[in-house]
Amino acid sequence: MTRPEIVLVGVDGSAPSLHALDWAATYAKRVGWAIHMVCSYSLPSFTAASLDGGYAALDDTAIQEGAKAVLVEAQARVEPFGLPVTASVATGDPAGVLVEMSKDYGLAVVGTRGRSGFTERLLGTVSSALPAHAKCPVVVVPHRTGVDGPERADGDTVREVKRIIVGVDGSPSAETALTLAIEQAKTWGAELVAVAGVPVGSGAGVLAWLPAQIDHEQVLADVKAGLDVIIDRFEAEAGGMKIKRIVLDGTGAELLSEFSTAADLLVVGSRGRGGFRGLLLGSTSQAVLHHSACPVLIVNRKATS
Repeated sequence: MTRPEIVLVGVDGSAPSLHALDWAATYAKRVGWAIHMVCSYSLPSFTAASLDGGYAALDDTAIQEGAKAVLVEAQARVEPFGLPVTASVATGDPAGVLVEMSKDYGLAVVGTRGRSGFTERLLGTVSSALPAHAKCPVVVVPHRTGVDGPERADGDTVREVKRIIVGVDGSPSAETALTLAIEQAKTWGAELVAVAGVPVGSGAGVLAWLPAQIDHEQVLADVKAGLDVIIDRFEAEAGGMKIKRIVLDGTGAELLSEFSTAADLLVVGSRGRGGFRGLLLGSTSQAVLHHSACPVLIVNRKATS
């Protein structure tokens, strides 16, 4: 499907959200897209005894002015990129706001470990609700520093995407992720590695109970053969693009988290049926988003319908 060429970024003034903004601006510059920044807030309410059990709401004037100040700072931060930039203040739950807005954008980007607004709950509500329900692909950017990218005065570093890891298990959603990963590899000029995991070893997980006479190496070989069939087809459709293939004993969360230390972008789809089953809506997704050392690009069926 054709997606609007605008990146939606959730910002709240925290260092992690600004780092995510840097990543989004770097991506937008690369592909020639525009950026729309949004700062969302919910008005807190509390029980007021003087109102006989009613509720008193805080005046939102100061909060709204604070949100506008955040956007002014964010706009100044991305000005050097020379991108078309718009911004808006929204009221409501951050996850709900982003999910609703995502239908009008080509990509949504958020950061992790913030202190308020979007990112304070990113490893909870937003990280699960937004990737699962967004109408466009979502990138979750961890807050980290390094020496292999443009460094900001605050120490944040945006790493150039040189290696992309995509989780593949043969499911339709994983093939959607593979299609997106190929697109990203072409965009960045990056190496693409397809990884499939099957927990067959002792203590490795759901298949550890296999009888001793079962040849675990043969199980891995069978999975490798299946992966080769998929990748060969995608390579041909991508004009002969070369994609590395890796099949290992382990779960999706384990493998993706491990590979993230040697990658610049992870790409995964939702609702897989094999090694990456439940990657978005269960414990696996939380493990990946908590432990990934690099940005995670997630695409669900709603983002492609």
